[in-house]
Amino acid sequence: MDNRILWLGLTAFIICLALGPVVIPLLHKFKFGQSIRGCGPEEHKKKAGTPTMGGLMFLFAILVALGIWCEFTPALLVAVFLTFGHAVIGLLDDGIKIVKHRNLGLTAKEKLFLQMLLAAGFIWFAEVNNFSTVLWIPGLNWYWDWGMVYYVLVFLLLVGTTNAVNLTDGLDGLVSSVSLPVFFTFGVFALAQNQMDMAYFATAVLGGVAGFLYFNLHPAKVFMGDTGSLALGGAVAALAMLLKCEVLLIILGGVYVAETMSVILQVGYFKLTHGKRIFRMAPLHHHFELGGWGEVKTVVIFSLASYVLCVAGFLLWLMK
Repeated sequence: MDNRILWLGLTAFIICLALGPVVIPLLHKFKFGQSIRGCGPEEHKKKAGTPTMGGLMFLFAILVALGIWCEFTPALLVAVFLTFGHAVIGLLDDGIKIVKHRNLGLTAKEKLFLQMLLAAGFIWFAEVNNFSTVLWIPGLNWYWDWGMVYYVLVFLLLVGTTNAVNLTDGLDGLVSSVSLPVFFTFGVFALAQNQMDMAYFATAVLGGVAGFLYFNLHPAKVFMGDTGSLALGGAVAALAMLLKCEVLLIILGGVYVAETMSVILQVGYFKLTHGKRIFRMAPLHHHFELGGWGEVKTVVIFSLASYVLCVAGFLLWLMK
């Protein structure tokens, strides 16, 4: 194995750890505090004012680690483009929330438009590099060429994944803990397929997020904000597409999927029944939190679920 992978992950981890004591006080100083939604759990209201936009820490660590240890291939540039492009969207969203002292940033239409631009960037890369439009169906081991329709799926995958990861970011350390096994598994896939640029990328994200988790565990000293969660969603989607594991992402990111489906079901049922609910609160982590699990237990169990799902995804990948 290329020793640079280990050094790259360690570099991102150390840089993020080193940034914490510098960046967190600065976020406090500039009053970049999180606004807590009024309809959220009562316990969360005491978190108001905790610094947000902490995702900048691991994003900087990732970029520096990649710059030190590897060359930027076209595929790696695309992964970085999708990750940092979504980080910019998140930064705008967080910035509006901070300036206007509210829990709502960009409108849904504004986010969708910006995400369409990023999807267009990937489509341009795919066309220029004769990127495969074939989807592999895990378990059945089918290969299906979608042709131009694949690019519609690319857009849906990008929007769906980034928003799903964003929804998962609702408890201290939750999205970071859930995402670590996902990036580790993608790194293993990349190594096995000899796609070293993607292995470097997955490892850099893994190291950066692990470093951030030190400050984000309960009680969190900093939140990653939409800057971080949308960026992570972009990174997950990029790896799924560039490693041709688009459908398998449904299993690897099963926690993200469950969180998103809980919101869709809750909203749909609420409208159909004129006010009735399926869950105590959506996204799903709040349902279990309010059911007596508490924040820490919910994070631990959701993280364990993510590890189990990633093992299941890996076993399906072995059947490829």
